[in-house]
Amino acid sequence: MKMWEGRFSQKNAPAMERFNRSLGFDKRLIAEDIAGSVAYARALAKAGLLSKNEAAAIVRGLDKMRSHPAALRFTAADEDIHMAIERILSERIGTPGKKLHTGRSRNSQIALDTRLYLKKEIYSLDAALRTLMRAVLTRAEKTTTVIMPAFTHLQKAQPVLMAHYFLSWFFMLERDLRRFSQCLVTVDVLPLGSGALAGSAYPIDRAFLARALGFSAMSDNSIDAVSDRDYMLEFMSCAAITAMHLSRFAEDLVIFSSPGYGFFELADAYATGSSMMPNKKNPDSLELVRGKTGRVYGNLVTLLTVMKGLPLTYNKDMQEDKEPLFDTIDTLDGCLEIFTGVLDTLTVNPERVAAMLSADLLATDLADALTKNKTPFREAHAIVGRIVRDCAQKGVPLETLTHADLRKYSPRVPGTFSFCYHTSIAARSLPGGTGSSSVRAQICKARTILKRKTYDI
Repeated sequence: MKMWEGRFSQKNAPAMERFNRSLGFDKRLIAEDIAGSVAYARALAKAGLLSKNEAAAIVRGLDKMRSHPAALRFTAADEDIHMAIERILSERIGTPGKKLHTGRSRNSQIALDTRLYLKKEIYSLDAALRTLMRAVLTRAEKTTTVIMPAFTHLQKAQPVLMAHYFLSWFFMLERDLRRFSQCLVTVDVLPLGSGALAGSAYPIDRAFLARALGFSAMSDNSIDAVSDRDYMLEFMSCAAITAMHLSRFAEDLVIFSSPGYGFFELADAYATGSSMMPNKKNPDSLELVRGKTGRVYGNLVTLLTVMKGLPLTYNKDMQEDKEPLFDTIDTLDGCLEIFTGVLDTLTVNPERVAAMLSADLLATDLADALTKNKTPFREAHAIVGRIVRDCAQKGVPLETLTHADLRKYSPRVPGTFSFCYHTSIAARSLPGGTGSSSVRAQICKARTILKRKTYDI
């Protein structure tokens, strides 16, 4: 029998039973649902609504369920994890179990469970992000002397230290870390005590519940508490940005490990072959990371769409929140694990990187040299543009031009100028630049960030 059937004279149609049931996916919240129920039983006893013996029986029953979740037997009548836990508890301990729902609604229960679950997952993501950031930092520390071409529009642009390139990943991921930290503040709010929408009619000590369940704040308004899914949307937005970063990194590695570049080579452990072409080594790990980003985006849009037209307060549409949330968590966890493995086992080929360097990467340095020698930058830009154009038309490498050749375009080309990658790198040692001293400072800052907790876990 359904626990709400008193109002009804007919049973649900079998199709409605299946359509309405969420236990297949929300049973993932079993630990959180039991934790909330244990705290709530103690709050009921504190309010005088349960005797000490009744509260003790409920807590013992719930603890046994928590210790042996595999022994729990669900039935077709169990709509969701909340009803399943209450039914099993009542069958095991009798009348006290039927008192547990006093002043409580599934509307606030699911908000509680998902908040508890998200807190746990944010802590887990913090660890996974830090693991990847350590892998990135290790790569940077090992490539402080490797000079590579950096690109804009997929065209060679200027030379940078490879360490500088990898550190760009680090600081993108550090922003992700901070976003999840800020999201935790939104998640870390107790909704329990809100009832179905108007608050509990019983003297429940919400401050006690917040302490017992590890929340730093309580919801301010019961209507908002049961209708709010902003905390999920904020989490999924953070996840989407992180997935976007991973996708961009993956795209770079796909390009740079391709035969035309050969900067990197993926380990066999993170590549696959072709079912037809025996010569192939495909970067499927990276392509899947790139592809799954769309899935994370889709989950965010799904929940935004679910919520966009809902009247206050709770509506059954909101049952559609958990599957995209769970899928986002699983997908991002998998992408972080795989990408970290790829990076840990990646081979750098410095010879191939050096072979891609060419003097046209130093065209900006020549323009800078003219500017420092009292040529307005826009004029210097035009002069160097003509030099590059003429070399391209004649098939002459830029670095083969002598000082005399360069002075034909402008007498202000300094006699000290030479096409030198190391000089170009050294000239950019301001904070945030690719110069060696700046890169060393970035590495020191990255180490400090990894030593510091984002928040108190």
